[in-house]
Amino acid sequence: MKHKLSQSYKVYLGLMASTIGMVFSPLVAQAETIPSSDDATDAEDRVSPEVESSINFTSAQRLKNALKRPPQSQDPKTLAALRKIAEIDERVKQQKAVSIPLKILSPTPDTVVDTSATTVVLQFAPGSQVELRVNGQLVDRSFIGRTATGADLVTQTWYGVTLKEGENTISAQVVGSTTAPKTVRVVVRGAPKRLVLDTVESKIPADGRSTGTIKGQLVDENGNRSNRDAVITLFPTAGEFIGADLQPEQPGFQVEAKQGEFTAKLRSDLKAQTVRIRGVAGELEGFTQVQFQTVLRPSLVTGVIDIRLGARGTDYYDRRRNFLPIDKDNRTELDVDAAVFATGKVGEWLFTGAWNSDRPLNEDCNCDNRLFRTRQFSEQNYPVYGDSSRTDVVTPSIDSLYLRFERSSTLTGVSPDYFMWGDYNTEEFARPSQQFTALTRQLHGFKANYNLGNLQFTGLYANNVEGFQRDTIAPDGTSGYYFVSRRLLVAGSENVFLELEELNRPGTVIARKPMNRGADYEIDYDRGTLLFREPILRTDVSQTGEVLVRRIVVSYQYDSNDSNSNIYAGRLQYNFARGVNQDSWIGATYFKESQGVRDFELYGADTFISLGSTGKFIAEYAHSHNQSDLLGLVNGEAWRVEAEGEIFKNIQARAYYRYADVGFANNATISFVPGQTRYGAQITGKLSDTTNLRVQYDHEDNFGIAPQVLNTFADLFQPRTQATPGTKVDNSLTTISAGIIQKLGKITTEFDWIHRSRKDRIANSNLNGDSSQLRSRLTVPLAENLTFVGQNELTLSGKNDAVFPDRTVFGLNWVAMPGISLTLAQQFYSGSQDTGNSITSFSINGERKLGTDTTITGRYSILGGANEITTQGAIGLNNRWAIAPGLRLNLAYEHVFGNFFNKTAAGQQYIQPFAIGQSASSLSFLDGDSYSIGLEYTDNPAFQASARYEHRSSSQGSNTVISAAATGKLSRAVTALVRYQQANSSNQKLTGLGDTKNLRIGLAYRDPSNDQFNALFRYEYRQNPATIPDTILLGSGTGSEDHTLAAEAIYAPNWRWEFYGKYAWRHSTTFLAEDFVSSGTVNLAQVRATYRLGYSMDLLAEGRWIGQSGNSETGFVVETGYYLTPNLRLGAGYVFGRVDDRDFSGTRSAGGAYIGLTLKLNELFDGFGLQKVAPRQQQESVVKEKKSVVEKLKGLRGEKI
Repeated sequence: MKHKLSQSYKVYLGLMASTIGMVFSPLVAQAETIPSSDDATDAEDRVSPEVESSINFTSAQRLKNALKRPPQSQDPKTLAALRKIAEIDERVKQQKAVSIPLKILSPTPDTVVDTSATTVVLQFAPGSQVELRVNGQLVDRSFIGRTATGADLVTQTWYGVTLKEGENTISAQVVGSTTAPKTVRVVVRGAPKRLVLDTVESKIPADGRSTGTIKGQLVDENGNRSNRDAVITLFPTAGEFIGADLQPEQPGFQVEAKQGEFTAKLRSDLKAQTVRIRGVAGELEGFTQVQFQTVLRPSLVTGVIDIRLGARGTDYYDRRRNFLPIDKDNRTELDVDAAVFATGKVGEWLFTGAWNSDRPLNEDCNCDNRLFRTRQFSEQNYPVYGDSSRTDVVTPSIDSLYLRFERSSTLTGVSPDYFMWGDYNTEEFARPSQQFTALTRQLHGFKANYNLGNLQFTGLYANNVEGFQRDTIAPDGTSGYYFVSRRLLVAGSENVFLELEELNRPGTVIARKPMNRGADYEIDYDRGTLLFREPILRTDVSQTGEVLVRRIVVSYQYDSNDSNSNIYAGRLQYNFARGVNQDSWIGATYFKESQGVRDFELYGADTFISLGSTGKFIAEYAHSHNQSDLLGLVNGEAWRVEAEGEIFKNIQARAYYRYADVGFANNATISFVPGQTRYGAQITGKLSDTTNLRVQYDHEDNFGIAPQVLNTFADLFQPRTQATPGTKVDNSLTTISAGIIQKLGKITTEFDWIHRSRKDRIANSNLNGDSSQLRSRLTVPLAENLTFVGQNELTLSGKNDAVFPDRTVFGLNWVAMPGISLTLAQQFYSGSQDTGNSITSFSINGERKLGTDTTITGRYSILGGANEITTQGAIGLNNRWAIAPGLRLNLAYEHVFGNFFNKTAAGQQYIQPFAIGQSASSLSFLDGDSYSIGLEYTDNPAFQASARYEHRSSSQGSNTVISAAATGKLSRAVTALVRYQQANSSNQKLTGLGDTKNLRIGLAYRDPSNDQFNALFRYEYRQNPATIPDTILLGSGTGSEDHTLAAEAIYAPNWRWEFYGKYAWRHSTTFLAEDFVSSGTVNLAQVRATYRLGYSMDLLAEGRWIGQSGNSETGFVVETGYYLTPNLRLGAGYVFGRVDDRDFSGTRSAGGAYIGLTLKLNELFDGFGLQKVAPRQQQESVVKEKKSVVEKLKGLRGEKI
């Protein structure tokens, strides 16, 4: 390669030419004795450039080598010339080095690397030495692993250069150079600081089969994906995740994040809605959402029309109460019954409808008509099936009609438009911006929801509304039974919540969690009892060490014998924005409930403004108009304003204002105290990585009426819709606190100064005075998964606060596994009202958090052969500590010493079984001990078992809860289920009831390889299944017990014959105050035989007998049928029945011939509902084409050839 001569190089050549004549002869002579240029060092060769010159290059090279090796001659002129040439040569080298800039080839700027070490590649001029620095620190030259020297460049590689997590600056500079160093920014992926969720599909069909992909990343503080592995727990508000659950024993769905990334598949259900997915990884939390979209499916119709002509009251297959009626009216009548279900596309709408002319759609075989057609596990006789079939109730209605027209919007995050008649819930009336105007009810009637751009309208009308009640119960540390204040509840109407609020601040709800029937509790609608799946402890402790009390809040309808009740409601909402961390709207709500002589009206407005991921603004106004049983016409209003967000970097602020008038009422929302105002502000700031500061101001005014303290059994258990008014309260409390959180290595210390100023404007009250308190807290990690917590609250002023005592807390928290921790805590009280009291608690805590959502979504019931809900009900599964694969342990202990029924700013607390309406401020908890231990085994699909023992003892009595269950296969064809349950009452002041016990044993025979014979067997023992609080009034020893045996079998030796038989026996004994005993026995026998003469004709004979002491019932039927078409059957038969009742109606009988016509529906009109058969796909023709005569002759000729 030829290079352009620089000016310095030209001077260099000129000087060489001027000295050649003077030194040529001796120089040449000496040069002949010097080794050739090929013997020079490699470095010398690499430095020598190719020069375009008239001078012979070989001679010039020899001259250069001669200059480096001075001759033996000591001629001064020669030596001076040689030195001058050498100096000029060195200057040329330096100028060439300056002309080649230093470069950092790798890593490139803003590179993100996975590990804390990287390879650095530098490029610089020959002859230079380079220094490498990382974040200002010099890197030792021992990291140099390779140096490649080219003609005019040096490439140097440094291996394993150490970096720190986060941002790093790599700089390189030539030694001795005055130019600025070359730098690049390199980021090392750090520990995860955020969990980011997203969806691949924004919408998926709500068909119960389609799936959507949820993807997520663990992100470090610089916004880069972390390369750490972790277990992510996902919680969807609807649908279900499919695939392998990494930790099936834990709540939610677990998926492993590899290198900070993960994906999961969510399968839709049948309800079009916006689904919110919450992801949790340790303390990290992320959200995303996906839209379940209405599926415009092909039309489907199924149903039957049955016409019968015969004697009235002799329909063998009608309800048993209609067979042989007491009025003996058996005249001939024509009975037409029809039942139909249809769904399909009507334009851009999906239509779904059902109608039954003979009974309500929700009515089951027991003649129970429940909202949403819900059944609990305890009411399923045989939850054992041979397949994984599944049934979804999509047309729930407590009357005979269900209609729904629905369509989904093209916009994401918009709820579908629909018009419907049937059972529904009120999730549109319980937005996050609503508390005072929120409504959480389960109703029946008409409902509509329509979106017009960003404007959304929701309206509803409900008929068949019964009385509405709200009860709040203080738990006792066991799972039940918890009695509500009413009996004969409307099945399916209940809403159950767990609330946490501060011990000494009634009305301040910290968290509210909805409970689901089946998964979380069982309910007896006749008795009005709740039995939870796990014990409900009395207390909890917040993150700041505050004592929280737990409440069970139950709202429901009850049988009030009032047929004039109805509800009208509407909501108008304008949405400014939609999406995760973007939802913003303003809305107005109106609600009116007519209850005969009692009317209730509620209206208001609310707004929610999202301020990004860390902030929000909420404002709400509500006004109620209520016809009170005790106070007459009452009006009231309520206000709420909340704002929170990051006002500056690392400074979080929150401000709030809440006001509820004395007359304001709403029993279908979160708990509050009528006649209370609270406002305040809180600022939390991060001063450094180890220091946080917090300051809070809070003011509370109480001006309401406290509930009256009740003592007698009649007063405590008398049903009422609101608490009896007591004494007036008029006081205020101002609280100012300032604190600092300091981290000293792994140790965390917290100090808070708290000043309280109380003023009570009621004479002779002790809620007055000022006090100051110092709260100190120490958190010390004793091991990687074991932490010690100590806290002390000490009064500094001369006078203690009238409500808040001094307190000392010690606690240990052991993280047994990710998401599961064991907590042991001890609290001691001194000063104020709680002197000498103490609380000891031990529990296993899961990762599930109590949410603030006030709604319960979806009331569609699911029943399947191998679904999770049935399994959970069968063996009582709870998400607890997995001590071995498939084996889980459940432990809880709580000890309360002393009386915590204090006088608070809202009034005096007292012992009561339940608080009526919004009077939960008068509740507290009893002393005593409660503990529970449980084991669950689910690792073997062929055998699963669980057992739990709970006990509570206190000054008010004791309660023992025993639950045990096992299910599995005894053989390939035999499946067994055993369940035992025992409990007493858990309400305060409710003692003296006998234990309620239940034992069930079930066997099912089904050979998977031969379906000719199938059989079921059941045994059940019940003790005191119907005791209620009023039973105590009948005297000690009142109760009952019964034994039930039942067996049924079906045998089909071939396609023509089918035999079915069933026998059941029940023996019952009733005890009244240990003085009177009565018993009785009931028998049921049923036999049926069917013979098919061909594919179009059948013959059937069936009979049944029900007998007990003093009366019996007999019935039998013979029928033959002929299929005129595959969908039309003509039948005729003879039926006879007889009832013998010597004590009441005497003997009656009826019978006679009848004819019937049954039509199976599969189409309504114009092909609607007719499932079209897919056309056969085209195939190659198997018919040979006909050949012409000429072609045949050619073929014959060809054969001859």
